[in-house]
Order: sequence, then C-alpha cells, then structure tokens
Amino acid sequence: MRSLLVTLGVVAVVLIVLGLVIKAVKWLLILGLIALVASIVLGVVKGRRSLR
Repeated sequence: MRSLLVTLGVVAVVLIVLGLVIKAVKWLLILGLIALVASIVLGVVKGRRSLR
C-alpha cells in the first residue's frame, strides 16, 4: 500500500512539473493536484486505520 502511495505522489509531482513547464496544458496541472490530494487523503486514512 505504501508503494502505491509513493507512486501516486511521484506521478502527481511529475504531472504538476509538466503542467508548469507546459503552461498551455492546464489539465495536467489539475490532474497532478487531484492525484496529490488523493495520495495525501489515502495516506491520512491509512495512517489513522493503522493507529486503531
């Protein structure tokens, strides 16, 4: 599960960087932000479940 979160985070960062480099492609930036938020949320949920 942790490797999946790391992979999502890396993909999110790559998409955000690509979106910043290619300013015309705004949806890459949006997808990157969505992936980053999703990985953070999944990490928090997984962390809380492991604490219980």
